[in-house]
Amino acid sequence: METKGAGRSLAWLLGTWAVTRAVLLLFVFRVYVFPGPDVTSDVSVIYRGWYEVLRQGTFPLDDVTWQYPPAAALAVLSPAALPFLSYAHAFYVLACLADAAVLALLLRAGRLPGRSPRGAGVWVAGVPLLGPTVYARYDVMVTAVAVAALLAGARHPRLMGALTAFGALLKVWPALLLVGAVRRRAWGSAAVTAAGVALLFAVSMPGAFAFLTFQRDRGTEVESLGALVFHVARHFGWRGEVLLNYGSIEFLGPYVDVVSAAALALTGAAFGWLLLWRLRATRPAPHTLAEAALTAVLLFTVTSRVISPQYLVWLIGLAAVCLSYRASRMAAPALMVVLASFVTVLEFPLGFSHVVLSDWYGVALLGVRDGLLVAATVTAARRLWRSTVPPSATAPFPPRPARTTGTPVSS
Repeated sequence: METKGAGRSLAWLLGTWAVTRAVLLLFVFRVYVFPGPDVTSDVSVIYRGWYEVLRQGTFPLDDVTWQYPPAAALAVLSPAALPFLSYAHAFYVLACLADAAVLALLLRAGRLPGRSPRGAGVWVAGVPLLGPTVYARYDVMVTAVAVAALLAGARHPRLMGALTAFGALLKVWPALLLVGAVRRRAWGSAAVTAAGVALLFAVSMPGAFAFLTFQRDRGTEVESLGALVFHVARHFGWRGEVLLNYGSIEFLGPYVDVVSAAALALTGAAFGWLLLWRLRATRPAPHTLAEAALTAVLLFTVTSRVISPQYLVWLIGLAAVCLSYRASRMAAPALMVVLASFVTVLEFPLGFSHVVLSDWYGVALLGVRDGLLVAATVTAARRLWRSTVPPSATAPFPPRPARTTGTPVSS
């Protein structure tokens, strides 16, 4: 009976994945038009332009919108593997294959002792809630590498380190996967891989690290947590602007530099908290690696000057890995991330004009989405601390007092 039930559950999961992903492909292939701004132009125009430059053996040195580590070139060049399709169509197919790879990894992990198929369920349900944006950016490819790294971490630390380093050279954030790694082999492998790949790009393609200087004068992106200050301030006479800047829609004007500096300070505080946790944590469990990764990425996402819709796919992938462990305590943060993904598609692309105008509907959507992410961050950090750090009166999240019944017995 259990085998039959598991078979039906797997069939339902695979069927849901196939149907939802077919719908996503229909949208990005423009068979049906998804409401709101065209999310596919990043691939058909921006990525395609970078592709033509990268094919010449150099990075886009004069394009400040190129803000990615050198291995991102591989993602942009990847459609060349499907020469029988147009650039954009090949990219969407490869994004779908990366999505399928994540599902396969989670399904395999869910069959191991102490694991659960819940992770695969989170991935199947969460990704389509972001709408076609998820296939129109290369973040799903990066997430596939990150998921593979975390799932390899327990048994193959060197492989985890290598995959983490490669992921970080694709889009930086996977470096945070090492926050919970306790084995030196993982860190050593990551360092060697990062150095080797970075050196290879540096000597073979000019401008491999030009991206480091391309974000110097960025403002505060309109979807970030800090942007809520200006969305509200616009209703009380704030005289700033909303402009396309460095490839995203940002606030520019009075006090933007102050809010951006505050975001940077909060990111520093998040790093300090993670360092304190590493020093105090003495009770790691097999699922701690994934839970630490989710917490770290949540912390750095909510404190960032930019929270683009595609960032949510990172969080869905990490939440899915957490819930592939039966003992994981990240169910509530995972649910908040999934809910935030649904609100995200309402905000972009469906309601993006309201966000840009800072009308109350747009502000409400953004407030709910960012509020869910903040709640997920606080909950995840609290649960990570309590599950790994011995009780202490000085802990940032002190244990709840034990409940007592009747009259206390004096010693």
